[in-house]
Amino acid sequence: MSGLYIHIPFCKQACSYCDFYFVTRQQHKQDFVDELIREIHAKKDSVFTEEPVRSIYFGGGTPSLLTAEQVNAILDAIRDVFETDLKEITLEMNPDDVSREYLAGLKSAGINRASMGVQSFNPELLKFMNRAHTSEEAMKCLEILEASEFKVFTVDVIYGNPGQSLEILEQDLDTILKFNPPHISAYSLTIEPQTRLGKQVKLGRIAPPEDDTVSDHFDLVVDKLAAAGIQQYEVSNYAKPGSEAVHNSNYWSHENYLGLGPGAHSFWWNEDHTSATRWKNRSNLNAYLNGDWKGQTEPEELNLTDLAEERLMLGLRTKMGLEKNELKSTYHFEFNDRQLRYLQKLEESGKAKTGDRIHLTKDGLKIADSILLDLITMT
Repeated sequence: MSGLYIHIPFCKQACSYCDFYFVTRQQHKQDFVDELIREIHAKKDSVFTEEPVRSIYFGGGTPSLLTAEQVNAILDAIRDVFETDLKEITLEMNPDDVSREYLAGLKSAGINRASMGVQSFNPELLKFMNRAHTSEEAMKCLEILEASEFKVFTVDVIYGNPGQSLEILEQDLDTILKFNPPHISAYSLTIEPQTRLGKQVKLGRIAPPEDDTVSDHFDLVVDKLAAAGIQQYEVSNYAKPGSEAVHNSNYWSHENYLGLGPGAHSFWWNEDHTSATRWKNRSNLNAYLNGDWKGQTEPEELNLTDLAEERLMLGLRTKMGLEKNELKSTYHFEFNDRQLRYLQKLEESGKAKTGDRIHLTKDGLKIADSILLDLITMT
């Protein structure tokens, strides 16, 4: 198994753009940890324990609202139940939760990669996003992180925000680069309908930036980070050589993964590799605390055609792209004449490289979603 995803649903407050499952009440954190450990132990001797776990990812929510002792107890349970060959254990954290002592406790528990949700250092943007931390807390946290024993850490930043100028974005990037991060995740703001931001946009209270502005932001991020030796390897992810994320890379490669906790997603190939199932745990903390993790909601059966299209969507968002041989041998998929002509046009316009391996260039990655939609609709 490529990885375990652990969803920690607690947050201090709701970020305006976030559509992940979370709760802002925190009085049940220990009850949640106890139930999560029961869910882990319930997987003993199941199909999920037949493959070694190579990565663990604590996401949320805000995993750093757990104590280092609680994180350690969860990892102990995982080691009791699953065979492990761990390359990476990541924990997402917010700047206002971090101290030297906390990082030391996490490192002692086994966490070896920290994911820091900075998003911006600009006070107005932090207010717009309804982030719980201040610019000063973010900088102090990065100072602590850079001086800690965490040799691999990543910093999250969001661009394409309403009112965000190129100058503001460049200041954010310059500030982050002062702390010599091995990895940066830079996300274009996505407006999800059910979020507070989505509702404000629908009501006309907030106008999202023009596509050209977002494109300029993307160019600045790619060029600025490349000049610092931090290369783009996926649409939203940048790393120094050797610091690429193991866990996320496994998602993009269609490896098996198991999600634990309320709202967590899982993906699993069937035994003969002719189909796969994706499912999601129920997004309800109260139900989870009552043992309802045993059930699965929204199971989705994926045939090879579904999987081939998904692999295209995932693979072509990465700098490595994907090989035609893999598509043929694993998914029984070959590009049709219309798709081949489209790919040829992309190559002629400098947006793709084709051959045995197909990948998008920088200009192609900038409009990856549009290209991928075109490709899929031609199947």
